[in-house]
Amino acid sequence: MRKKYLYSGLALLGSLVSFGIYFTERITHIKKKEEQEIIERDMQLKHIHPATFSELPKKEVWIPSPHGYQISTMMINPYPSKRYVIFSHGVTESKMSSIKYANLFLKRGFNVVIYDQRRHGQTGGKTTSYGYYEKDDLQAVVHWLYAQVGQDLLLGIHGESMGAATALLYAGDKGSRAHFYVVDCPFSDLKELLRYRMKCEIKYLPASIFVPLGNVFLRFRDGYSMKQVSPISVVDQIDQPVLFIHSEKDDYILPYMTKDLYDKKRGDKMLLMAKNGTHAQSLNENQTEYEAAIDEFLQKYVM
Repeated sequence: MRKKYLYSGLALLGSLVSFGIYFTERITHIKKKEEQEIIERDMQLKHIHPATFSELPKKEVWIPSPHGYQISTMMINPYPSKRYVIFSHGVTESKMSSIKYANLFLKRGFNVVIYDQRRHGQTGGKTTSYGYYEKDDLQAVVHWLYAQVGQDLLLGIHGESMGAATALLYAGDKGSRAHFYVVDCPFSDLKELLRYRMKCEIKYLPASIFVPLGNVFLRFRDGYSMKQVSPISVVDQIDQPVLFIHSEKDDYILPYMTKDLYDKKRGDKMLLMAKNGTHAQSLNENQTEYEAAIDEFLQKYVM
């Protein structure tokens, strides 16, 4: 009988360990898109115009990450001004998927910087951490840009999805150096997001039990806790203006997360809840409204 209980206990322990490894592997080594796939997709959507893009003055640089790898970065600077926007892309994407947003700001007289997030595109890094390590890379890009352009730089940061969460985590640090932020479909809290995604994708396992278990393995395997990836916990510390954007039909990161972030943000802020499009499709499906919101935000808080 004791052997039976022992074997059962060992089997249960083995199952829990297997799940913990599976869970952390699935989120920290999420399958990425190939850059050529991204370029071809965005060319079809007319976000990337090869002839126009090739004529833009730009330079590619490698910026050291504080975590020991190189960040693949591109500065596009057709204007002599010191107005810049840095773009932080979403999970599975690359810096080339930021071109569609960069075009909006280029049209408005800003120079732009796009870069590959940790473990994406050509940037190094072993894992994706949904903003925890990525915010430090964003800080490295910001510091590099100030060193290149000068202390009188006017700087904005635009982020999409994971990149938006990264931007908010960076902005919530009192050492942040951007003057304004645009965050498109951010999540408010990683643990809450993973509970929701698990209910959608692994319905036969109770998220209330297995997400905390996964968190234990995440701390052990990647060095941080989900509670440290929580934009909602720092958004009230952001002093700079923030434009929040989300599609009302997003079923990947639910719209209430952006509404909660907007409600908790103090001071200067704007909110656009786009009528059309699913996750990260607010610009594609609501371009007129998207551009109008950017213009109003810039005129009201930046220019």
